Amino acid sequence: MESQGKKRNITLEVGHHELIIRDRYEIASISNDILIGLIFLVGSFLFFSEATMTFATWLFVIGSALMLVRPVIRLARRTHLKKINPGSDAATSRDF
Repeated sequence: MESQGKKRNITLEVGHHELIIRDRYEIASISNDILIGLIFLVGSFLFFSEATMTFATWLFVIGSALMLVRPVIRLARRTHLKKINPGSDAATSRDF
């Protein structure tokens, strides 16, 4: 048994094309999350005035729709990875 001070290293071999795909989907997911946060933040401030409440409501509807985009990005990423490398297990890769 290893002592607590020692670390184990894990080596993974991933193709260049696969890394590019993972990075692109991760960037899409992060961008989507930032956009959702901004839309909800602006919408929240617009609720302070009755004159902008309708616009604020629309921002919340748009933000809610964008929340559905994240699982679509994850599903597209898994499908894309399986297509380029059918033998790999895309489900074990990072989910973002």
